[in-house]
Amino acid sequence: MTIDATIAATAFKLETRAQWDDAAAGWNRHAPAIRTWLRIPTDAMLEMAGVCPGQTVLDVAAGAGDQTLDIAARVGATGAVVATDISENILSYALGNAVRAGHGNVRIHPADAEDLRLNDAMFDAAVCRLGLMFLSDPLAGVSEIHRVLKPGGRFCSIVFAGPDLNPALGILLATAMRHARVPPRDPFRPGGLVSLGKPGLMDDLFVRAGFRSVATTRMACPFRLPETRDYLAFVRESAGPIVQILAPLDQAARAAAWADMEAKLDMYQTAAGWVGPNTLLLTAGQR
Repeated sequence: MTIDATIAATAFKLETRAQWDDAAAGWNRHAPAIRTWLRIPTDAMLEMAGVCPGQTVLDVAAGAGDQTLDIAARVGATGAVVATDISENILSYALGNAVRAGHGNVRIHPADAEDLRLNDAMFDAAVCRLGLMFLSDPLAGVSEIHRVLKPGGRFCSIVFAGPDLNPALGILLATAMRHARVPPRDPFRPGGLVSLGKPGLMDDLFVRAGFRSVATTRMACPFRLPETRDYLAFVRESAGPIVQILAPLDQAARAAAWADMEAKLDMYQTAAGWVGPNTLLLTAGQR
C-alpha cells in the first residue's frame, strides 16, 4: 500500500469510528425495531455459522449487541462471546445490554475488523451482521476472521444486496448526496452501504480469504414501521453514513433534505404501515 493509500485508509477508519461513536445511542435506542426487522436473518446467520452450546464465538462489528445476546443465549454458560467493534462507545452499550440480560459470558474487545488483535485459531464460530460493507478493505477483514477461527470453524456474514434490491437505501443516499452537492458515487466502492452487494463478490472474498464450502443466500427482509417518519427518525438517529453526508449543510438545508427524503419514501406507505423493501445477502464458509 502506498503512503497516500495508507493515509486515506487511516482517515476513513477514523471517520467510521466517529460516525458510530455518534450513532451509538440512537442505534441502541432503536434496538427493538432493529431486532424485529432482522429477527429472521439473524436466526439464519447463527444457524449457518453453526453456533451451538459450549462454543467460543466472535461477533465482529457487534454494534450495540442485539445479536450478541442471541449468541450468548445459544452458547450458554459453558460458552463465551467476544464482541468487537471499531467504536468503543457502541460496544459499551453491547456490554451493558448483556449484563442487564444476565449474560455473564460476554466480553467486549474494541478493534478494527481488519486488525482484530486476537490470537490465531481462538474461535469455534464467527458472525458479522451488517458490518463488512463498512470496511475500506473487506478482504482484509474476512481474512482476519479466517485467521482467528479454529480449523473447521464456520463464519457467516450479513450484508446489504445491491442497490437495485434496496431502493429505499438508494433513495436515502441519492437524495442526501444531491442536497449536499456530492457527485454520484460508484455504489460498489468499498465502505458504502451496498458496496458488497455485487453478485458473486461475497463468495469471491470468502474464497480468497481461504474459506471453503462457501455459499450465499439472498433473503428479502422488509423494514416495517408505522409511518415513513418513523423510518426517517431511525435513520437520523442511527444511520451514520447518511448523517455524515448531510453534516456540512446548515440546519435549514439539512431540514430540506430530510423533508425531501420523507416525501420520496412515502411511496412505501401502505394501509398496514410503512414497508421499506430491503434485501440481504447471507454468506457462509468454513475454515
